[in-house]
Amino acid sequence: MSRPTGRVLTLLELLQSGGTRTIAELAERLGVDGRTVRRYVDHLIDLDVPVEAVRGRYGGYRLGPGHRLPPLMLGEDEAVAVLLGLVAGRRTGLTTATATAGETAAAKIRRVLPRPLAARVDAVLESLAFTEPAGEFAAPDAGILLTLADAVRHRRPVAIRYTDREGRRGDRTLHPQGVVAHAGRWYVTGRDPGIGEDRTFRLDRVADARLLPGSFEAIEGPDPARRVLSGFATAPYRHEVTLRIRGTAEQIRTRLPASIASVTALPGTGSPSPAPEPADAREPDRSDTSEASEASDGPPWLRVEVRAERLDWLPPVLAALDLPFVVERPDELRELVVALADRFARRARRS
Repeated sequence: MSRPTGRVLTLLELLQSGGTRTIAELAERLGVDGRTVRRYVDHLIDLDVPVEAVRGRYGGYRLGPGHRLPPLMLGEDEAVAVLLGLVAGRRTGLTTATATAGETAAAKIRRVLPRPLAARVDAVLESLAFTEPAGEFAAPDAGILLTLADAVRHRRPVAIRYTDREGRRGDRTLHPQGVVAHAGRWYVTGRDPGIGEDRTFRLDRVADARLLPGSFEAIEGPDPARRVLSGFATAPYRHEVTLRIRGTAEQIRTRLPASIASVTALPGTGSPSPAPEPADAREPDRSDTSEASEASDGPPWLRVEVRAERLDWLPPVLAALDLPFVVERPDELRELVVALADRFARRARRS
């Protein structure tokens, strides 16, 4: 590469780092005079790179918006980071690119890597394993994502066309608070001004989004991620479970995260005694009631509410928590807990 060509590419890399660069700064970094800097800028403009001149005391040059991305100058570490990010993002669903776009972008970066580095990257990709199976997630439309992000930043109302889980289509108005990526899916959360309630929508189900005139006030309350997680915990499911667990919220969250359960303080006293078992429940041993009769200076009793399609996973979770608990509802869960305890007892006696 000739020295002038190399300096032109270096100039492009400096402009791509952002902000306005003065002619004096560019001349010093490139080791040339100001007239040569102007000539290099003209070379970039001839290549359709959108370089803008900024006038004034702190003027100089900056990279302006263009209809296409300018050539990117990536170092070896940067190229590897982008390549691995594309692979991981495609695997976990945390990318807005379609499968084809992600693969072609990764292939382009892989193709321009020096041979020794490419061989080492290939070794990483071949030896890389994920603890979770590859997800089959529908990527959201990049244009819709950009529109919603712009609405969040500038507090602009947005009209969306949405298809719900039952396949019903409709037009909604939203005051978006944030965009959240969770478990391979993308969501937008905000306030529906028509009903005055918080709403969360999956981005891959949004067919169209357009900004509306006007603006809205900042929404008070939890941050967008907490809103999405709490929405999962309170969504309608087949079973509504109510528990009382004696322990701290941090202990409970180790097994029942915010996306699964809501944890609230009990009204009145901070550490009430557990409710008595129904008459038809299995009579516990004396040892079973030792923890339930602890002094009131221990951790408080907290109400935990869970909504689930199935109940069979809850007894093992409660056993793993190893905290005193009372099943308030449903009776079916209490029976599953007793059955699990009986299985444990039989196996312990057998051993």
